[in-house]
Amino acid sequence: MTSRFDTPSGRASSHFEMNMAIAGTYQITISGRASLSASARTLLRHAVKAVLSTHDVPQAKIGLRLVSDEEMAVMNQKHLGHEGPTDVLTFDLRDEDTDCGLEGEIALCVDTARREGESMGHGVEAELALYAVHGVLHLLDYRDDVKAAAAEMHEMEDRILGSLGLGSVYASSR
Repeated sequence: MTSRFDTPSGRASSHFEMNMAIAGTYQITISGRASLSASARTLLRHAVKAVLSTHDVPQAKIGLRLVSDEEMAVMNQKHLGHEGPTDVLTFDLRDEDTDCGLEGEIALCVDTARREGESMGHGVEAELALYAVHGVLHLLDYRDDVKAAAAEMHEMEDRILGSLGLGSVYASSR
């Protein structure tokens, strides 16, 4: 089975790692009851940092919450009026009265990531990294509700995922 991610090397480049060292001040927390390995949690932090540093965000406070299908379905109904779970929901928590950088909470559905990752031929870690990147891009005002905007967002997701050594997700669908 071919993975949705076209992985050239499976490793992040040293150029990317160097850029990460000089990135802004980022507070990234991961919470939730889902069990993920330390390396998967590290990948999620690197994914968030990659988006932020690529967009020259100097300061950010990002919370990643790992949720189940049931938790996500409740959130999806409450906040968007949609029935059932979804992959990722993003909440912008910036205070309009202060300029303290980017602040948000991103709910990542681990159950959906397991199913999607398995069906696409890659692990839950790579799928969750995609969801984290997607969520941070929404905080940066990327949109996916219009075809042209979605194409731009998907192109950026591929660029970020490639910098992490995960390869691209959407390049083959363009």
